This record gives sequence, C-alpha cells and structure tokens, in this order.
Amino acid sequence: MSRITPPSRREFLLTLGAASGALLTACGSETGARGGAEAGVPPTPWVKDPGPFIRHPTNLETRLELLEGLLTPNELFFVRNHAPTPRLDAADFRLRVEGDGAANPIELSYEDILRLPSRTLIAYLECAGNWRSFFDRVLGTPARGGQWGTGAVGCAEWTGTSLANVLHLAGLRDSAMDVNLFGVDAGEFNRPMPVDKALDPNTLLVYAMNGAVLPPDHGYPIRAVVPGWAGSNSVKWLGRIAVSTERQWVRNNTTSYVLIGPRWPKEQHDPADGAVITTLAVKSALALPWPARLATGRQLLRGFAYSPHGRITRVEWKADEATRWSRAQILEPVLPHAWVRFEFPWTATPGSHTVRVRATDERGNTQPDSVPFNEKGYLLNIPLPHPVEVA
Repeated sequence: MSRITPPSRREFLLTLGAASGALLTACGSETGARGGAEAGVPPTPWVKDPGPFIRHPTNLETRLELLEGLLTPNELFFVRNHAPTPRLDAADFRLRVEGDGAANPIELSYEDILRLPSRTLIAYLECAGNWRSFFDRVLGTPARGGQWGTGAVGCAEWTGTSLANVLHLAGLRDSAMDVNLFGVDAGEFNRPMPVDKALDPNTLLVYAMNGAVLPPDHGYPIRAVVPGWAGSNSVKWLGRIAVSTERQWVRNNTTSYVLIGPRWPKEQHDPADGAVITTLAVKSALALPWPARLATGRQLLRGFAYSPHGRITRVEWKADEATRWSRAQILEPVLPHAWVRFEFPWTATPGSHTVRVRATDERGNTQPDSVPFNEKGYLLNIPLPHPVEVA
C-alpha cells in the first residue's frame, strides 16, 4: 500500500483549519439541497451520499465488495448513528472535562485540542452488532437490533491526541475510576470506560480521518477512537467528559451493549442486565455480496480479517463440505490495530456453494465453530457459510 508522507505539524493545522471552513460550507449547502424544507425533500439521517451503502433506518452498512485498499475511504465507511448526524461548527465547539475525578475541571476549544501533542494510528472500528442478522439467517434464531450483515466495520487512519493528554490537563485524581464520554447528538449518547483504558496512549480524541478533516457522519469536530473495543465506546461529536471516582452505570453499559441470556445471569452482573461488552472478537469476512454470484472458472476471492487482540497471523478457507482448511494469502501491511486483507484462488463450478473463512491472531484466538445465542445479537464470529451461486 502506498503511503502519503505526513505534512509538518504547521502544514497540517493550516490545512485542517481551511478544510474545516470548507466542510461547514458544504454541510450547510448539503442540508439545503438534500434535507431542507425549501427543497421539499425529507431530511436524511446522514450527510454523506447513502447510495453506495446498504441502508438501515439511521445507519449505513459498507458493501465490503467495494473496498480494495487497507484504508476504507471516508465516503464508504459505515455509519452507526443513534440519532441523525448533527451539523456542528468547530468555532462553537467546547469540550468540558469535569467530575469528582478531575481536580482541575477545564473547557477546551477545537484549537486547544489541535495544539496538543498529536498521534496517528491506523485502526479498525466495528459495531458490536456487526453480523447480527446471521443469528437468524445462518443459525435460525433472530436477535433484537439492527440487522447488520458483514459491513458494520471499517479501517481508517485516525489523527488526534491521546485522551490521556486531556485528562491530565484536568488534573486526573489517583482515585478516578471511570471516564464517561458524552456526545452532543440527540439524547447525548454516552459510554463510560475504566480509567486504565482511557489512559491507554492509543485511546484517542481525533479530528482527522484518512488525512482529511473528520467528516460530520464520523464525529466532526471531535470524536473518540478506542481501538479493539466495541464501536459504541468511540463516541462521536464529543461535548463532555465526566471523570468519576465511582463506577458509572448508564443505559449503554446496563441494558444496551451487554450479553443477555442464560450464559450471563443478571444476578452475576447487576446492575447490568448481562455481561458488559468491551473487547470485540476475532473475525474474517469475504468481500462479496450476500449471496454472491460468480462466473465459472478460476476466481480470486478477497476479504478482510481483524482482531482486537493483535495482528492476524493466519487466514484459512474451505468450500462446501470440505473437511480441511486451506491457507489464504495475507497481504501486507499487517498492523496491530488494523484489519488485514487476504486472498485465495478458487475454481468455481456451476451450482450452489458455500465458502467459509476463519482468522487466527498472534495470541492464538480464532473463530469458533459455535457461539451461545444472546438476545441482542452481539459478537457473533463463527466462520460464516457465505452462499455463492455459480453460473
């Protein structure tokens, strides 16, 4: 993969400032063109063009077959919203850091955050409910929630500052336990994390995505990125950070983003309804429509694999009722927080087929043959029997 040489700090900030102004203008014109009452068109929940995506009520699912490189283009990156994308102005942005775990509560502007030490990281983000529809489509038991296929995941280059830098400015107390991030979207979506995770240098507050100003649908002006953890922890449109000396329990770690079922008795996880989801699961998926339709003959099948636990070291595949797995080729680069691309040749013969892939990471974590059902359909990661029609 070719890489762009990073600009100097001064060049980047100047470019970012200019692009922010252009972005605001574009958002304003797009709201008028696509969502304004004058146009007589119902507003959409998103700013970006939903055309290339599989559409859900407030979400956009990436079609993996449209992706080629390591980085998911901003215009093809999935969107998980709990409310319509807010149209915000960086000039009005303020981030408050407060709570009894902060000895020196502060309020930061957009420019204040740009001045902090910067960090760039290539990392994938995935919704905890990615693959949810396959509890029904493959396993025969429907789960509650948005019926994602394989496309609630993407990999990007994120630039921002470590959340730790902001917490230290606020005088993080030794007694601090939880850090709760609040968005400014409708309902103020929020999700707390333990202070140790908040202080991980790779837990970021980001303002750029793939070298461009963070797009509105992805959290402009500022969002969190928490590699390896459920996407709900990477709160968008940040406006407030509450640092607490006690464990924080909110909707999104008690009734949502928890594993509910006989395997996770509520009495063992009270006040949550089940086990709270933090770390995701190792997965792999083919970059094909579901179901796929291919011509006969030799085909080069591609896909993506990723793990929250580290680098992917092996991807395997098998077709139909084969008992043995074959190795796929993993393409460089192989990075600790990113997904990898893989490919393998397959001779397609006429008829109906299934192709499975499975990934293993550097710690030996691999995709299991089965997972216990949970009511909200989180963390499914069996090797999916991808249907392929060949004619």
